[in-house]
Amino acid sequence: MQLGIVGMPMVGKSTIFELLTENTSKGSVPGKSSSAMARVPDYRVDRLSEYYKPKKTTYAQLEVVDIPGLVPGGEKAARVFLDAVRQADALLMVIKAFTSSPNEEVDPVADIETLNYELLLADLDLIEKRIRRIDENKKKKQLEKERSLLEKLQFLLENEKHLSTVELDPEEQEIMKNYQFLTNKPILICINIAENQIMEKNYAGREELLAYIEEHGLEMVEVSAEIEKEIAELDPEEKELFMQELGLEETGIVRIAKSVYSSLGLISFLTCGEDEVKAWTIKKGTLARAAAGKIHSDIERGFIRAEVIKYQDFEQLGSINAVKEKGLFRLEGKEYLVEDGDLINFRFNV
Repeated sequence: MQLGIVGMPMVGKSTIFELLTENTSKGSVPGKSSSAMARVPDYRVDRLSEYYKPKKTTYAQLEVVDIPGLVPGGEKAARVFLDAVRQADALLMVIKAFTSSPNEEVDPVADIETLNYELLLADLDLIEKRIRRIDENKKKKQLEKERSLLEKLQFLLENEKHLSTVELDPEEQEIMKNYQFLTNKPILICINIAENQIMEKNYAGREELLAYIEEHGLEMVEVSAEIEKEIAELDPEEKELFMQELGLEETGIVRIAKSVYSSLGLISFLTCGEDEVKAWTIKKGTLARAAAGKIHSDIERGFIRAEVIKYQDFEQLGSINAVKEKGLFRLEGKEYLVEDGDLINFRFNV
């Protein structure tokens, strides 16, 4: 799964990218995308690692791409921007809410709308071209359902609505799979604020921004990239004290990673032992046999049973043995619906 970081130039995109991927050595090339892997923080993995003290600990991961900043009116830059956005499964829209000079003005809502406008235009252009091709097709009667759907989508876009808001019947959902609409991707708004605004959050345009976020059903995270950089450089004890002073339970980077993971419909099941504690990424709604295939195709092919422990039971009782003694250890078949945080050991035979 790929997360694309988008925004205007000089809004802190690259800093957020470096923090998410814990990678400060990879210099970005102007006009080109940079890519790296980001781990998804998970307290369950931390706790299980403390318990097992494994040789290796592996978190769930996402590919993160720092997409070149959008320059309004720049045709070539816009094309590079849109091509990169099209490859992403979800978008993190970084919006500047701090000022770099006394005379600078910021307008978060205007910046969000500028970025949205490019996405809307690209989708409209794709729809209009497809409708023309259908109308020129000799078998257009067989494509009436698709044309009808495209007209519905076109109406939404012309009214500045994202395609992610449309309700579709099963046949329409199948048709949509043939398209890579940009406004159908999950979007998380990341508001980059100044260091001195982290506690009061009193930046210009905030009230209008909150109203806009609510009206459009968006999700928003407020972070200070500069504060996040400071936090990342501290040792664990100093980090905890500093965050307490700021009134933060977890860093903005952690909140971003978790929100993106959730918005993509992803969950993690866990395998654990003295060799490794690992979080495996699957789509919500995955059955046990298919989940086994994430580890190895042989395990999926020779699947017998899944030994399942709920993480909450482990946390509450303190040990795997205590869970088993309470009778909370379960054997599940191939049709078992894997839940987020399940501790699973697969029995198989090949």
